[in-house]
Amino acid sequence: MTRLPSAAPPAGAGRLRLRAATELGLNLSAWGRDYAYALRRQASGLLRRPDPRAYRQPESPRPPVLLLPGIYEAWAFMLPVANVLREQGYDVHAVVDLGYNGGNLEDMADLVDEYLRREGLTRCVLVAHSKGGLIGKLLLTRHAQSDLLLGLVTMNTPFEGSPLARALPLPALRLFLPRSPELAELDAHREVDQRIVSIYGRFDPHIPGGSQLPGARNVQLGTRGHFLPLGDARVHQAVLDGVQQLGGCDSRLTSPLAHPCEDGMPSGHHLGGSAEASSSRICR
Repeated sequence: MTRLPSAAPPAGAGRLRLRAATELGLNLSAWGRDYAYALRRQASGLLRRPDPRAYRQPESPRPPVLLLPGIYEAWAFMLPVANVLREQGYDVHAVVDLGYNGGNLEDMADLVDEYLRREGLTRCVLVAHSKGGLIGKLLLTRHAQSDLLLGLVTMNTPFEGSPLARALPLPALRLFLPRSPELAELDAHREVDQRIVSIYGRFDPHIPGGSQLPGARNVQLGTRGHFLPLGDARVHQAVLDGVQQLGGCDSRLTSPLAHPCEDGMPSGHHLGGSAEASSSRICR
């Protein structure tokens, strides 16, 4: 009996498998570097303890910017972003009373409100990472009828929660459950979404579904990781673009940005261009 030769797989199928394997390898590598970066940032915050007053520039004509870190993050975790904002002439504020941001959304928002009143801030732009973006949206809903807050720029915020919250049964993480009451309440206030710029990457191990928010300005970059993008110049540029858009500022930078190393320190390679304002396009 003559044996017929087996049909060769289509050339396109091989390329797809190779592409998928490459993508998986890049994601796994980024996952490891992501946690290494987070550990370094936490250690740096503990050892250096930067003074948030050093980031104040009350004479700046630009709108004040207030930082909102993620869960289990002190304000100094966002130092790479704070440095860029300060260098571009913004009056940068940090709410030290948030501590490591382990409380519920209402209590954390109350602390921010107290800070805003104490400092007499108005027409402020919030810049947030992860859980900080949920606090920021809650604040936008509270002050929707005032000029206290101009808007919110978020980085890797789980607006629709994360299925990974089921794997860690910690009280502080329950709000990240996809159907949590806190997220449902925020989702009901879609009238403020047009004042939100949501920045996220092509792979976030903590938020598999991504951070796209219908009604917001969604900016997807080619970054990978949940923490690592805080030290990425592409994210810094997208944050500046978002703050400038919400604040109605001149979009020209006072100094060029540089591509950072993983710890957020510049490597000397200037970045050109800005992030695309599209949820369907990846900017590299």
